[in-house]
Amino acid sequence: MAGRIDRDALIAPYDVIGHPPAPDLTALAELAADLSGTPTAIVNLMGESIQHSVATYGRFEPGACGRQDSMCNAILDEPGQVIVNDTLEDPRFADSPYVTGENAAFRFYAATHLRNPQGQVLGTLCVFDDDPRSLDDRRIRGLGLLARQVDDALELRRRTSELVDAVAELAEVRAELTRSNEALHAFAGQVSHDLRNPLTAVNGFLEELQYNVPHDTPSSEYVARALSSTHRMSDLITDLLGFAKLGGELRREPVALRNLVEEVRHDLAPALSAVNARLDVGPLPTVRVDATQIRAVLQNLISNAAKYRHPERPPLIALHSCRQEHAWRIEVVDNGIGVPRDRREEAFSPLTRVHDPHDSSAEGAGIGLATARRIINAHGGQIGLEASPSGGTVAWFTLPDPSEGSSLGGPPTPRSARVF
Repeated sequence: MAGRIDRDALIAPYDVIGHPPAPDLTALAELAADLSGTPTAIVNLMGESIQHSVATYGRFEPGACGRQDSMCNAILDEPGQVIVNDTLEDPRFADSPYVTGENAAFRFYAATHLRNPQGQVLGTLCVFDDDPRSLDDRRIRGLGLLARQVDDALELRRRTSELVDAVAELAEVRAELTRSNEALHAFAGQVSHDLRNPLTAVNGFLEELQYNVPHDTPSSEYVARALSSTHRMSDLITDLLGFAKLGGELRREPVALRNLVEEVRHDLAPALSAVNARLDVGPLPTVRVDATQIRAVLQNLISNAAKYRHPERPPLIALHSCRQEHAWRIEVVDNGIGVPRDRREEAFSPLTRVHDPHDSSAEGAGIGLATARRIINAHGGQIGLEASPSGGTVAWFTLPDPSEGSSLGGPPTPRSARVF
C-alpha cells in the first residue's frame, strides 16, 4: 500500500503560497479561459485542508478556501480530465456552495490535474461558467496542454527556489571558510610565538649543557637525546605553520615543471646520493601555477620516493606526465616499499604516518602529504597514491589547464624509467 502523501509538504517547495500571483501562472489562467470560452479560470494547489488559488482570471481573486467546500477536491483522485457540462445534473457538485449560489452559481466546470515530475497530483487547472456549455475535443486537449505548461512553470519556480537556497548556503559556507582560514592563520602565528620562543630557549640551554657535560657519559647521551627532541619539535612546528599557510593565496604564472624538478634534484642531491637513488625525468608540461607551492609538492613526493625505499634494491624514481581533458596528470613512480591500499587515503591526513614510526631511516612528522593535498586542491586539482607495477608507489596529482596543445619540455623518458 502506498504511503500517505503530506500534501502541505508536497506543494511547499513551489514557493507560490503566500506570495503575489506569479505573472506566468496568471497568464496561463487567462489563456485557459480564452481557450475554453469561459469567464473564469483558476490555478489551484491542494494542501492538507486548504485549497490555495495561486493564480486566477475572472471574478475571483487569488486566495484560499477549505478543501471540503472545493469542487476540485471532489475530483482530485479522478484518473483524467473532468468535464461537467451541467453541474446541477452531477451528484458530485449539485449541492456544492459554488453551484447552489452560496459562494457562486457555476453551471459548467472543467478541470485538469497538475502533477509534479513524479506524477503526484499537486492541484488543478480549472475553468468555470455560470451557464451550461460543452467543449469540443480540440478545446479539451488544449486545456490539457495548458495544464502541462502550468506544471513546467511550477517546476521552474521550485528549481529556481532551490538554486537560490543553494547559492545562499554556498555563500554562508564560503564566509565560514574565510573565517576559519583567518582563525587558522591567527592560530599559526600564536603557535609560532607561544611554542617556538620557549623551545628556542630550551634548545639554547641544552646546547650550553652539552658543551659543559663530558663526552661519552650517560649525561651526555641524555642531553643529546633531549636536543634531538627539541629539533624534531621545531621541525614539527615549522611543518604545521607551513600547512596552515600553504594553499591559500596563489600567485599563478607560467611555470616549466621540468625546471622545478631540476631545482628539487639539486636540493635533494645529498639525500638521493646517500641511498644511491636514480631520478629519471620525462617530458613535463608548462602550466600556470604557483611555482613555490608546486615545487614544495614535487620535493615532498620525490623525497618520499627515496625515503621509503626497498631494502633489497636501490631506489628508481621516474617522473612523467600525460594530458587529460583540460588537465595534466603528473606521476612520481618509485620501486620502494609501497603504501598499503587501505592506508593510502589515510596518508594524506595531518600527523599521520603509514609506515613504522620507529624506523629511524624514515623520519618525518606526517605533514608532507597533507600539505601537498592542500596545495593541489587550492590549484583545483586532485592528488592520490596508487601501486606501481614493481610494488612501489605511484604518487600522482593533476593540474587543471584548459588550454589545448600545451607543450612538453625535456628529453624522452628513458625506457627503464617506465618499467616499474
